[in-house]
Amino acid sequence: MIDPKTNPGSEEHESTERYDIEVAPRVRNLPPYLFGKINELKYRKRRDGVDVIDLGMGNPTDPPDQSVIDKLCEAVQDSRNHRYSVANGVFNLRREVAAKYENRFGVKLDPDQEIVATIGSKEGFSHMCLALLGPGDTALVPAPSFPVHVHAIALASANVITLDCRDSQVFLANIARVCESLFPRPKILVINYPHNPSSTVVDPGFFEEIVGLAKKYRFFVIHDFAYGDIGFDGYQPPSFLSVKGATQVGCEFTTMSKGYNMAGWRVGFAAGNRDMLGALKAIKGYYDYGIFQAVQVASIVALRHGEEGRLAQVAEYQERRDVMVRGLRRLGWEVDPPRAGMFVWAAMPEPWRSQMGSMDFAMKLLEEANVVVSPGRGFGETGEGFLRLALVENAHRLRQAIRQIGRCLRVEQAVN
Repeated sequence: MIDPKTNPGSEEHESTERYDIEVAPRVRNLPPYLFGKINELKYRKRRDGVDVIDLGMGNPTDPPDQSVIDKLCEAVQDSRNHRYSVANGVFNLRREVAAKYENRFGVKLDPDQEIVATIGSKEGFSHMCLALLGPGDTALVPAPSFPVHVHAIALASANVITLDCRDSQVFLANIARVCESLFPRPKILVINYPHNPSSTVVDPGFFEEIVGLAKKYRFFVIHDFAYGDIGFDGYQPPSFLSVKGATQVGCEFTTMSKGYNMAGWRVGFAAGNRDMLGALKAIKGYYDYGIFQAVQVASIVALRHGEEGRLAQVAEYQERRDVMVRGLRRLGWEVDPPRAGMFVWAAMPEPWRSQMGSMDFAMKLLEEANVVVSPGRGFGETGEGFLRLALVENAHRLRQAIRQIGRCLRVEQAVN
């Protein structure tokens, strides 16, 4: 008989032995996840059967166009599509991305050298940071900050300096100021327009200024253009790559998640500077075998034939924006209607803004109104005092959310 006390491979030995794991500094240095407490309560409520209206995440609830779904089903039946794909995306998909850039923005791109398909723009951005940054490097990031813009840089062991981006002229001046005063100078500038979370937008002249600064101070630019498909009231968010000299100094990330309702499909793209994309392809060659090929085939259909559906979705988001802005204003909130994106960025109303932070206020709305919103503090100190509300539910559900918020806050006022 084998004695489990002396046999290290025995089941009893394995169940009692414990090892202390020391994670890498890049993981230890990550800030706490500020949305965790909200998500925990949301899941607990839903588990108990409570109807929670979730406006916290920019996660589209609308389906993709039926033709795209049908093409996916067809492509899945082709046994060739179940093999490993290529890390930078199949050529026909990259060619459709190039056609989109030329048709909408007047930008000519080489599908082989200037476009890479990514597993969502978040993966692409993170791996680009890993390809370009390392210990001792510094990146400038807009604030309030979409979390991955900070965390991906930290995971690449580089330093982050955040700059308030809500006033574009102040933002430009601060970029120049930091570049003049910091040595070694920043290696990367991250920009993000339409901005998440504040929905700030810019015109092409802003990007011209960015290109001039990049050439003067010798930094690279990464533009997160995730919400470029969604513009309101006739506004078309401009591409960074559409201005002269942009491909010399930077690249841009786009996604199928928002305008095409393909968030779970995980399809995104990097486009622009050949050297930057070459570094990204090198990293991806080691890390992954690309997107499931049937998804890429269906994405070609979405890009080639999906413009009408995209515009219909934009109109839907604009209606939801109007419902949300009107409703919050009726409750006495100060809200500016966004010109693009899928969020409303609203200042917390008084008297609560004087009494509590945005995290506590968001928890209050979840606990008492069964509505999830994102606290501005989750996007850094610059976001404190604000809430981000995603336009992902239909107009009826948004009106219901506003009614529940109104009842919650009126009851509190009456008690006080």
